[in-house]
Amino acid sequence: MLNVEGKGAGRFCDGLSRRDFLTVGALGMGGLNLSQLLQAEKAAGLGHSNKSVIMIYMAGAPPHQDLIDPKPDAPKEVRSVFGPIATKVKGIHINESLPMMAKVMDKWTGIRSLVGAPSGSHDSFMCYTGRPGSAFFDRPYPKPPGNWPSIGSTVSKLAGARFPGMPPFVGLAPMAGHPPYGSPGEAGFLGASHGPFRPSGPARTDMDPKPVGSARLDRRQSLLSGFDAFRRKLDQGNELETMDAFTQQAFGVLSSSLLGEALDLDNEDPKVRERYGKGDPKNVGDGAPRNNEHFLLARRLVEAGARVVTLNFGRWDFHSNNTGGVKGHAPIFDQGLSALIEDLHQRGMADDVAVVAWGEFGRTPVINKDGGRDHWPQVGCAFFAGGGMNHGQMIGATDAKAAEPTERPVHFGEVHATLYQHLGINPHATTVKDLSGRPHYLVDDWKPLPELVG
Repeated sequence: MLNVEGKGAGRFCDGLSRRDFLTVGALGMGGLNLSQLLQAEKAAGLGHSNKSVIMIYMAGAPPHQDLIDPKPDAPKEVRSVFGPIATKVKGIHINESLPMMAKVMDKWTGIRSLVGAPSGSHDSFMCYTGRPGSAFFDRPYPKPPGNWPSIGSTVSKLAGARFPGMPPFVGLAPMAGHPPYGSPGEAGFLGASHGPFRPSGPARTDMDPKPVGSARLDRRQSLLSGFDAFRRKLDQGNELETMDAFTQQAFGVLSSSLLGEALDLDNEDPKVRERYGKGDPKNVGDGAPRNNEHFLLARRLVEAGARVVTLNFGRWDFHSNNTGGVKGHAPIFDQGLSALIEDLHQRGMADDVAVVAWGEFGRTPVINKDGGRDHWPQVGCAFFAGGGMNHGQMIGATDAKAAEPTERPVHFGEVHATLYQHLGINPHATTVKDLSGRPHYLVDDWKPLPELVG
């Protein structure tokens, strides 16, 4: 152990000598040098912040013209069978596929002009990072060693856990046949210790807050022993730092009931559970489930102290029978998202929790021969709620066929800049370092959406 109570001359009023203070800066404390300690102290204000983000990835890319961008005067081969309905906000219409969202229109914002998808390839990457994939507007997009981290991992790195036993970043995504559909957002160059905590599978029972028997205690002890044994094999470098973080997280989760209680829906008011609904917990093909209990779990997790929670909903890739696909997805999504928005307001959490729901791109204006809509990276849509922002509006507009943005294109990066600002992090003054030690700002040259925060 490093003794900072040295006996050198020239003591400060607290008894520490200047030599001792400089020694701490040179040798490091807890793996940090003096510069890093000062940076950590500056960032410590985030530790007391109640701000958080819930991100819903609509796996497979939803058809914008069937949800919030109705075009009733478009040609038959273009227009949606889901016509426009009035909302709570005068002058704003959305599709009749989302009647519950229409009733709470004053509490959310629709984005009808989302751009930034680099291609028509399915990937949740741009949703979780705010950056394009391999290319953007026909030019190569840089990929640092280890790749870009998701917003959840970045916040984990910068702010850490709010409370012991509650991971800062929780991903509710299950495994999926198409891996991007089941991704909760990856850690990239920040390393696995800042990846999402995924409370699924056999480990779920070890988070049970109720009293446990000797068998489960043995499993917990075995898990911790496994961490310790692996840690002893690593004696230097980032691997040790990563395993330290893993060990701390594992110990915190296994020794605290905070996470387990948040995940235990039996503790929730039955009327609230009924409002959210259950949806369908089974995966849709190679996609995610339409599990409305994940919306409720997300609220419970941020209320318990998680900073970023991601969940994946459905499989919106309707290349055939688009109408049937929307009918199978939209009512469940409508109930879950509207319930989450209302719940946050009723619990006084709407200013602290920002909610975003979106997919990787939009769908083709023209319905194909199989009655489906294909990939359309030119424009898509997004839902934005909470965060104490200006809501009850639509941002952007598309042409008569919902094919191209005609007003206010909104890039994925602008949404991420808005989210970071909500969390109290300046994305243009804060950096994270990649595996080569090069610092990177959190977003490209995108500013927070003035329509929401101005």
